[in-house]
Amino acid sequence: MRIAAIAAGALFALAATSSARAQAWPEKPITLIMPFPAGGPSDALGRAVAARLGPRLGVPVVVENVGGAGGSIGMQKLARAAADGYTIGFGTIGTHAANMIMYRKPLYDARKDFEPLGQVGSAPLLLLVKQSLPVNDFPQFADYLQAHKTTMSYGSAGVGSIAHLACLLLLSDMKAEVMHVPYKGVAPAMTGLMGGETDFMCDQTTTSLAQAASGRVRAVAVLTREPFPGLPKVATAQGSGRTTIDFRSWNALFAPRGTPPAIVDKLNAAINDALADPALVRQMRDVGVEFPARADNTPGHLARLVDSEIARLRPILQAKNVYID
Repeated sequence: MRIAAIAAGALFALAATSSARAQAWPEKPITLIMPFPAGGPSDALGRAVAARLGPRLGVPVVVENVGGAGGSIGMQKLARAAADGYTIGFGTIGTHAANMIMYRKPLYDARKDFEPLGQVGSAPLLLLVKQSLPVNDFPQFADYLQAHKTTMSYGSAGVGSIAHLACLLLLSDMKAEVMHVPYKGVAPAMTGLMGGETDFMCDQTTTSLAQAASGRVRAVAVLTREPFPGLPKVATAQGSGRTTIDFRSWNALFAPRGTPPAIVDKLNAAINDALADPALVRQMRDVGVEFPARADNTPGHLARLVDSEIARLRPILQAKNVYID
């Protein structure tokens, strides 16, 4: 009885201490690990959100770029960080879904090593073709693909990139095999498409909208269920009845597993407040980034999204034998 009472008292004291710390949090700057190099679209979004989180939390939110292995190095660092709310990280469909399948020995477990905090935006993908390809819409593209799939190729920012995943899903749905040409980044892949080295590309609006709007490449379809307001004349691929694809990139913030629930709730509230900033909404809308409704932007919703994306990508990546050792 005495030992049980002591143990119960210790647990109560620990819980009280943890609660007090959560109430006092934050008392110093917070680090946001960005698992990609500086200067890219993820980095730009992460910094824009961090700049608005700071004033809402009362302390600076400092972005630390920790790139490598498709975001795995940075996410591994986040998983190993103290679960005290002072280190959070920027995750994507790549870091929290594709990497769990492609890497034979993942550096972390996306579902077990983190506390989901909330999404910080998503972007639709476009099906883009080189100027000389004689197609103007998705039905024409589908017909041309079926007639020339043995000679066609598509480019991407690399194995496992958003562009690669989107085209894999599209081609799998269309039951077509086409040669993949991986480049070392989005910019070289876009240059290859503009130069005619590849025939088509699936890319998010954040990195392709300017080229599509200028006509240097031709957008023939939006790869989400809803049309994209930035290109009102481009129909959805799904609307043609030739494919069911509905794919968008998404970004979210996570904390190490074990971060106190009270801190998770404060971070989620701050994220949603930051995303309501009219200037941020306008800035990101111009490049196609959309923010979730506050009611849908909860830790639980994000956890379910991670689960569903892993389940959706696993059969495709395994069937195509897409692995990284």
